[in-house]
Amino acid sequence: MVFVIPCAYELDLKKCAVASGNKRVELIAVKELLGLTGYIRGGCSPIGMKKKLPTYFDESAELFGKITVSAGIKGCQLLVDRAEIVNAADAKCVDITQ
Repeated sequence: MVFVIPCAYELDLKKCAVASGNKRVELIAVKELLGLTGYIRGGCSPIGMKKKLPTYFDESAELFGKITVSAGIKGCQLLVDRAEIVNAADAKCVDITQ
């Protein structure tokens, strides 16, 4: 699964489990990231991954018309229409932060 949160927030794994309908959720090891997503740490984007994964944006994204997400390379960002990126990622906006 992919969870998209504001950079100043912290992911709440219990809320992620509830939102995704799982008993529990844990982070993958950084060394597994490239093989699973095609992205390196710091460059993960909610779109363009090697395979389509269930994606969840923090509900705070709904407060904005435009948001920035990783462009797939560490240090590069995309300013995008929030509704369009959520739609493109076939994502849901849910409470997933502390």
